[in-house]
Amino acid sequence: MNFETASKHCAGSHWLRMGCNTNDIASMKSTSPPTSSASAASSYRQILKSSTIVGGAQAINMVVGMVRTKVVALLLGPSGVGLVGLYESATNLTRTISGLGLDSSSVRDVAEAHSSEDAARMAHTTKMLRRACWVTGLLGWALTAAFSYPLSRYLFGTGDRAWALALLGASVFLSALSSGQSALLQGTRRIADLARLNILGAVFATIVAASLYAWLGENGIVPVLITTAAANLAFSWWFARQIPVLPVSQSWAETLEKARRMVSVGMAIMYGAVLASIVAFAIRSLIVSQLGVRANGIYQAAWAVSGLFAGFILNAMGADFYPRLSAVAQDNQQVNKLVNHQIEIGVLLALPGLVGTLLFAPWFMILFYSREFATGAALLPWFVVGVFCQVLTWPCGMIQMAKGASKWIYFGRTFGNLLHLGLTFLLIKQHGVQGVAWAFALFAFLHGVVAVAIAGHLSDFRWTPAAVRLILLATAVIGAALALRLHVEGLWGNVIGCFLTLAVCISCCRGILLRLGTAHRLTKAILSFPGASLLFRGINTPEL
Repeated sequence: MNFETASKHCAGSHWLRMGCNTNDIASMKSTSPPTSSASAASSYRQILKSSTIVGGAQAINMVVGMVRTKVVALLLGPSGVGLVGLYESATNLTRTISGLGLDSSSVRDVAEAHSSEDAARMAHTTKMLRRACWVTGLLGWALTAAFSYPLSRYLFGTGDRAWALALLGASVFLSALSSGQSALLQGTRRIADLARLNILGAVFATIVAASLYAWLGENGIVPVLITTAAANLAFSWWFARQIPVLPVSQSWAETLEKARRMVSVGMAIMYGAVLASIVAFAIRSLIVSQLGVRANGIYQAAWAVSGLFAGFILNAMGADFYPRLSAVAQDNQQVNKLVNHQIEIGVLLALPGLVGTLLFAPWFMILFYSREFATGAALLPWFVVGVFCQVLTWPCGMIQMAKGASKWIYFGRTFGNLLHLGLTFLLIKQHGVQGVAWAFALFAFLHGVVAVAIAGHLSDFRWTPAAVRLILLATAVIGAALALRLHVEGLWGNVIGCFLTLAVCISCCRGILLRLGTAHRLTKAILSFPGASLLFRGINTPEL
């Protein structure tokens, strides 16, 4: 397809073009010299590649995790599963507080040092990070041991398990060290190694859990958690040691000075994580007190289904995006370009799954749970709307972290969490558990508006025309799917839903191919299928 033909096709009014423009088509000319359009195509390809790698690893981890959960449930029973959850809750809280958010903020420092191509700077940053992880890890172990007795009394109603919690401080220490190694991998954008690390950790955890629980029963819980943390450290060390780092000398005074900025941003991230946990607990407590335990179970089930998909998309988007954004954080033009590209690819990847989940909410609830949870289908579409808003605005929120704007991180986290809690409190009184779902959708929209406004202040962020067109089209599709779900039921609703979901899948695939270009192997592979040229007419590769 030549450029003139492509331009005419993209100028058409059919919504299947999914926001493409002539610049997108120009980037598909594999024989053209490097231009800004070619650079955009390269950016799209990098985003899609990293999202695919991380998303694939997450899919494998999910399957392995389901197997592990099933094995633990069979070997330990409900009481054992509950005991594991209580131990993990205690150590996760300690890990979050003592970690000071370094697992996230350190990625920024590593990415900046790595992009500078200054070997000495990279060596100093690595040494500072590893020392900081030792300090926070030991702090976490000390806090766990110091508060083991009151935690035991609070969680179990007795102090008999204080010794077990004190021992589990070792898992907090080991996890802090491994998080530092993972930050090195992410900051240097070794995404494939990071994916392998996560898969190896999940598989090993399943094998260890099955073996020790079969042998020791509930007495194996503490050994399993510690052994798993040690294995994750070993795996992370194996991959991180492949990163070339020069030997350098660094005094502890220099370490503290270099770590100051990283800790300031990390503290803001930690604050947001703790506040989010408190708000989530408060919302669940509010549901139980107002509507009962059953309503909370329905809410939790629908939330988990929507959160599962959101985790796939946002984690896959962020693994490589955050270090890339951090590396160019001082160049607002590059920041805005990356954010717009990330939004476009994120929408194209997420929209088919969001539309399918929205249209077939009852089937998802029955598939993941049972018919007893079918009433949660009324909540799931509104959770999906909220997730859609997060997909649109989440990359804008990452600008705060990439630029190290800790004050704005504090403000954004405080505003968002208090807004979510306030809306839930207001709507649950009048609309019950349905109001909780509406509150989340409204919170996600309003918080997204604030995130975009902050991005505009920090980097003069603006959506590009291509991103605006895509956002408007995707919003229209989500609106149509929501209307269909609410007003058309039964056979006709399912039939129309299938056609709409299929059309969205094809259009999003088309949008991705237009951004990747004709020379990309994915474009060639898809167009090589029989009949694909009819579905994607106008995207032709001379090489085929």
